[in-house]
Amino acid sequence: MLVYILYRLMNMALVLFIVAVLTFIIIQLPPGDYLTTMMARMAEGGNIDQARIDALRLRFGLDDPWHVQFWAWFTNMLRGDFGWSFEWGQPVSQLVWDRLGITLALSVASLALIWAIAIPVGVYSAVRQYSTGDYAAQVLGYVGLATPNFMLALVLMWFSFDVLGLSVGGLFSPELRDAPWSWEKFQDFLTRIWIPIIVISTAGTAGLIRIMRANMLDELRKPYVETARAKGMSWGRLLPRYPVRLALNPFISTIGWILPTLISGEAIVSVVLNLPTAGPLLLRALMSQDMYLAGSIIMLLSVLVVVGTALSDILLAWLDPRIRYD
Repeated sequence: MLVYILYRLMNMALVLFIVAVLTFIIIQLPPGDYLTTMMARMAEGGNIDQARIDALRLRFGLDDPWHVQFWAWFTNMLRGDFGWSFEWGQPVSQLVWDRLGITLALSVASLALIWAIAIPVGVYSAVRQYSTGDYAAQVLGYVGLATPNFMLALVLMWFSFDVLGLSVGGLFSPELRDAPWSWEKFQDFLTRIWIPIIVISTAGTAGLIRIMRANMLDELRKPYVETARAKGMSWGRLLPRYPVRLALNPFISTIGWILPTLISGEAIVSVVLNLPTAGPLLLRALMSQDMYLAGSIIMLLSVLVVVGTALSDILLAWLDPRIRYD
C-alpha cells in the first residue's frame, strides 16, 4: 500500500502540472486580456490613460510569450504567491483564502447531509422494494433531480422571509456582516446557512439515493445474503456487515469529483443568495479575464479533484476486501 501511495503522489504532481498548463492556455484563448477590458471602460468615460495601461502591461509581463508568463505564474504559485487580481486590486491569495474557507465549509456540510439522507433512504428503499416507502423515495429522487437549484433557492428564500420572518440573502445580517465573530453572529450564521446547504445537496442526494438503491438490490440478490438469511441472521446484523459496506463503494469513489461538483454547483446558488463564496468570484474573474484570479481558483479546484481521487482509491482498498493494489 505504501508503494501505491507514493506512486499516486508522483502521478498527482504530474497531473497538476498538466492541468496548470491547460488552465493557463484556456484562460489565454479569448482575445485580449483584462487591460483590454479596462481600456474599453476608459473609452466609455472618454478618457484612456495609456501611460497607466503600458505601465501595468510592463509590470505583469503581459507582452511576454505565453510560456514565459505561465512559468512565472506557476513558479510563484509554488511559493504561495498566486499573483495579483487586476479587477480587485489586491493579492489573489487574500481574495481566495477569504472565500475558500466558507466555500469548503458549505460544501462539506452539504456532502454530510447528502450521505446522511441518501444512505439510509437508499437502504430502506432496496430492502422494502416496491413498498409505499420505496415508491415515495423514487418520486422524491426524480423531483430532486428535475428541480433547478436556483428555483429551489428562490422558493426557500420566499419561505424564509414570508413564513418564518427571517431576512434572506447573504450568510450574515447587514449589521453583523463586518462585525467580529461572536455568539450573536454565530447564531445569525446558523439561521441563514441552512438554505444554501439544502439547495446544494438536493440534486446530489436524489442521485445517490438511486445509486444506493441499485447497488443494494444487486447485493441483496447474491448467494451470500440468501445463505445468511437461511441460517437465521437478522437484517439488523446482516445489512451493515456486508451488503451496505459493499454498496458504499460509489460513495467513496465519488469523493474525487463530488466536492468540486458541489463547489461549482454552488456558483449559481451563491449568485442568487448573494453568498461570499468562491463560485461567484470565479465567474466574475472569467468574465473580466482576470487571469491570475481565475487560474488560481481553477487550480485549487483541480487540487481537490486529484487529492480527492487518490483519497477515494485508498479508502476503497480499506473498505472493500475484494480490492487489492499491487
